[in-house]
Amino acid sequence: MEIEYERNIDLKLILSILATGLMSFTGVVVETAMNITFPTLMQEFKIGISAVQWITTGYLLILAVVIPISSFLKKRFKTKSLFLFANLVFFAGTVLCAVAPSFQLLLAGRLLQGIGTGIALPLMFNIVLEQSPLDKLGLMMGIATVITAIAPAVGPSLGGAIVNSFGWRMIFVVLLPVLILSFFAGLFSIRQVKPIETVKFDLFGYLFLVLCFVSFIFATSLAGTAGWISIPVVGLFILSVVTLIIFCRHSINSDAPVINLKVFNYKPFSYSVAAFLLIQFICLGLGFLIPNYSQIVSGESALIAGCILLPGCILGAVFTPFSGRLFDKLGAKKPIIAGNILIIVSTLCFSIFAENVTSLYFAVFYLFFGAGQSFSSGNTMTNGLKQLPEKLNSDGNAVFTTLQQLAGAIATSIVSTIVSTAQAKMPDNIAAATRSGSHNAFILLFLLALLIILLSIRSFSYREGNRER
Repeated sequence: MEIEYERNIDLKLILSILATGLMSFTGVVVETAMNITFPTLMQEFKIGISAVQWITTGYLLILAVVIPISSFLKKRFKTKSLFLFANLVFFAGTVLCAVAPSFQLLLAGRLLQGIGTGIALPLMFNIVLEQSPLDKLGLMMGIATVITAIAPAVGPSLGGAIVNSFGWRMIFVVLLPVLILSFFAGLFSIRQVKPIETVKFDLFGYLFLVLCFVSFIFATSLAGTAGWISIPVVGLFILSVVTLIIFCRHSINSDAPVINLKVFNYKPFSYSVAAFLLIQFICLGLGFLIPNYSQIVSGESALIAGCILLPGCILGAVFTPFSGRLFDKLGAKKPIIAGNILIIVSTLCFSIFAENVTSLYFAVFYLFFGAGQSFSSGNTMTNGLKQLPEKLNSDGNAVFTTLQQLAGAIATSIVSTIVSTAQAKMPDNIAAATRSGSHNAFILLFLLALLIILLSIRSFSYREGNRER
């Protein structure tokens, strides 16, 4: 039985986006805040950079294996029930992180947080896609995006300030009131606008998808210590490719696939996904590189290192709803291409000046990235989803949000591997090695920025055509 619902912007819609957005916000805040604590955690738990980066990589990997089932969960369970479960799991993980006596329990808490965010993040965008007026979709996607866009601004500076004054555990404690606010906002506002369906879960396909993601992430992480052409790393990469092929072939022939691969039949969607993935790769790569460079090479405190990203993230958060309005008024091409150009300028500056860059230069260069991301990221996602039939929106959303987190996990693994490889070659001069490794990583990010604009241009070369709604 269909549930009658008229799309309009009302208080319940806004509170629903706020509730799910706050959970996503806390996830990104703690993720970026923990990047600042890496040197502290390495010293306290006596671990290396390849181990400590799993605080971020492990969290993002859990997101990447939870988010693919978001389309199934959305059809099978009530929206409010999913949200409340996600909130409570995230809350439990946050408490565990705050009291963790060992690195292993800290990591376990981060994985629980990943489960909660993995459910809540696609839920937020599904609410926007299902309930927002179509002529305001760009604006509402911008508002949803800005909630999580503010988090990278808050995370590093909050993490730096807290580490300096109270220790890293307090990072998790201060998030608990936000989670409680999110819980009650969602409890009273989230509504069901589509009926629950009895759908079969494709366990076989899901297991192969998880195996693909896990083997790929382990391969990129292990490469930092074992080498990119070592037998374990090459074996894991081969396993990742084989399981991906099996998953794709199985999904094409499945009546109820975990992810409906028919979304990739729409070329503008496919190119938009690829561009979006690379934007997230650059974002997480910079989020890892800049704070660690500032502390290890420049000798800055955790507070100063955390504040370097603050101006750019705030600028991006302010511009994001405005860029959504431009999308509604002018279409996708102009704001997306403008954002891509700004990302190229930013990464080029990082590449050129990486060998001798001050914290002020870092902050200025990141302003360009923050502005570019605000015009490009959310609009690329919105434009890609608009190319799909409405019945495939939840599947398209699952693809975007899954690859967003997977890109973040891959980015953290790859850039940390590049830096740790350089450090292994110069163990007696960690600062010089970190500078050299960071320079190489910045060059990689610049090349990816060039690829982004090519993918975006390619996506606009296809006419939208007639789509089944």
